[in-house]
Amino acid sequence: MQDFKDKYRLTREQSLFLAKKKWDENIYCGMKMENRNITFPQTQTILNGVNVPGVTLDDIQAILNMRDAWRYLVSSIDVPVSISYVCKLNEYVARNEALEWGVLRTGNVGISGTDYIPPIPDAWEVEKELADILSSGKTNTEKAIIAFMWGARRQLFWDGNKRTSLLLANNILVANGNGLLTIIEKNMAQFNDLLVAYYNTNDMSNIKAFLYEYAISGIDFKMPVKSEQSETER
Repeated sequence: MQDFKDKYRLTREQSLFLAKKKWDENIYCGMKMENRNITFPQTQTILNGVNVPGVTLDDIQAILNMRDAWRYLVSSIDVPVSISYVCKLNEYVARNEALEWGVLRTGNVGISGTDYIPPIPDAWEVEKELADILSSGKTNTEKAIIAFMWGARRQLFWDGNKRTSLLLANNILVANGNGLLTIIEKNMAQFNDLLVAYYNTNDMSNIKAFLYEYAISGIDFKMPVKSEQSETER
C-alpha cells in the first residue's frame, strides 16, 4: 500500500505566501479542467484587470469567479470546513454560470464521457461523508486528494464541481502547511483519462497515486552547507 505522507511542512506565513504566489496557476488549472480555450498569459492578463481580445465573456467570468474564490479561501483559512463552507466556495466559483450557485443541486445531472449518474445529494449524507474524510487518520495530503476526488464524483452542485473540489483540497493543504494541489497543463490529458476511469469504477487508487506524484507542490528549501571550518572545530 502506498504511503501518502505529507511532502511539505510549511509555517502559516509560508503556506499563505505560496497560495498567493501560485493562485494564478491554480486558476488556470481550473480553466483547463473545464476545457476552456484560454492560455496562461491570457489568464494572467485578465487577473491583472486588462481586457484580452478574443476571450469570451463566459471565460472572463469564470476566471474572475475563480479569482474571487481564491481570495475567499485565503481570507477564510481558519474557518472550519463543512458543507456550508464548500457551498460558499461554489457560490464564488459558479456565480452566473449555473442554474443556482452556492446550494446543493436538487436535480439530476450527467457527466461528459461517462455513463455514471451521480445521485442527487442529501445534505445530511454529504456532511457526514465530508466529516468522515476530514476525521480519518490519514495525512492531510491524502485527505486533500480524497476530498478533491469525492467532490468531483459526488457532483454536489449544478456546475463548477471540479473547481470547487480543487479549492476544498487546497484549503486543507494550505491550512495545514502541506503545499498545494495543482494539475499542470502537461498532465491534464492523463488526469482526465484517470478521472473518467474513476467516475466509471469509483476506484480512486490510480488517480490518487497520480495526483500525489505529480500534483502536490510546495516550497523546497535549500539545506545550509556546513563549512569545512565548522566540521574541523567539532
